Amino acid sequence: MSCKSASVLTALGVVTLVSAGTLQAAERVDLIVKNAHVLTMDASRTAYEKGVVAVRGDTIVAVGGPGLLGRYQAEIVIDAGGDIAMPGMINLHNHIAMVAFRGLGEDGVENRLFEFFFPLEKEMLSRDLIRVASRQGAIEMALAGVTLVADMYYHEDEVARAVAEVGIRGVLGETVIGFPVVDAAEPWGGLAYAEEFIKEWKGHPLITPAVAPHAPYTVPPEWLLKSKALAEREGVPILFHMAEFAHEERLIREGVGAFPEEKSVVRYLEELGFLSDALLAAHVIYVDEADMAILKRHGVGVSHNPKANSRGATGMSPAWEMFGKGLDIGLGTDGPMGSNQMDIVNVLGYAASVARLRGQDGRRFTPYELVSMATMGGARALDMEDQIGSLEVGKKADIVIVDIHAANMQPIYDPYAALVFSAYPENVRTTIVNGEIVVRDRVVKTADLEVHEREWKALTKRVAEFAKTLE
Repeated sequence: MSCKSASVLTALGVVTLVSAGTLQAAERVDLIVKNAHVLTMDASRTAYEKGVVAVRGDTIVAVGGPGLLGRYQAEIVIDAGGDIAMPGMINLHNHIAMVAFRGLGEDGVENRLFEFFFPLEKEMLSRDLIRVASRQGAIEMALAGVTLVADMYYHEDEVARAVAEVGIRGVLGETVIGFPVVDAAEPWGGLAYAEEFIKEWKGHPLITPAVAPHAPYTVPPEWLLKSKALAEREGVPILFHMAEFAHEERLIREGVGAFPEEKSVVRYLEELGFLSDALLAAHVIYVDEADMAILKRHGVGVSHNPKANSRGATGMSPAWEMFGKGLDIGLGTDGPMGSNQMDIVNVLGYAASVARLRGQDGRRFTPYELVSMATMGGARALDMEDQIGSLEVGKKADIVIVDIHAANMQPIYDPYAALVFSAYPENVRTTIVNGEIVVRDRVVKTADLEVHEREWKALTKRVAEFAKTLE
């Protein structure tokens, strides 16, 4: 190759010097993150202090050290300035549209569920509220580095539109329950709604539709099995509340009929034939070792929601024991009426504190294990570990950049410990999902924030006016 030809190609940005006297065409990609402390969260715990991640389309094509910069070129290059680059965090359990009611009934209400929440849902829920509130929730999570949320509620097609608009992933379950609700005039009508929702959204790059029978005490065996059959037929997940309450066996007896005295909730569900690897179970507090073995045998995923469980005084999950037994367990928040916050950053250290308090053992959960639960743990619980959860070649480009230079993050000797015990959600600088920049330098780049602000203010004004009648 002549010197003249090399000069022209270099000017065009398609040739890189790789060694003295040698020219090699640089590979074009769409986005590069460079100069990052990359925590891949792969099986070997690989990390790169001056790491590079190269992305083409929605997929990671290279992860490694600074030498990769000589092999790849992109129009969009994000210099992380030494900040942490890690996989996006996964919120395994939420009801995001409830954010419209967050903060109500917090002051000395004897029965918040019946005095505030149920009346609010009955009067206020609508397609419009669910769409706008879900967008608000998705914005909040994107700003905090959550790149996937698993959600159960009503009008999940509206939740899907809002989540996709913001640009994060959603595993979204349409609720099946035994009484009329906002999107189903007849008991169990959510199952037919779920079937149409699944057909409409199946195959979307960001949205995984699901069916969500509410709980074993609100859904009898017949409808649990119908929900499972739909999920199997369509190849989609099942989202479900399980073993959340100490008296759940009694609730099942009162809600759906006879419950054998000697059975646990898990054994009851196994004998029904309801458990499967498509099932993601939220809470899972009241289980023993035999129950854990059953859940592992069936490949059931578990969402550990320590903040909501503590706040609601429902109990402390044996999450550490489940993790140690190799169950597919990740972290969730529950709805914003349950824990108020929807980020996973705040859950990390809290999960350690609860496990250590429960076992009176300060060694439970290392920082690495907790970051793993927030990333690969969530991916495994959803059977999506081949697509997301770690920064590896061939996986989807869901990347979060966390500021290590903020005062609260200094000094930083162990990046995992800093994430778990020092970080705030506000330390997230950039959120990339499916190769697209959703948040850059703490600014959402996807949703029309002016339109959203108008709709959000109008919505919360209506909610506030109605809430005054409940005081």
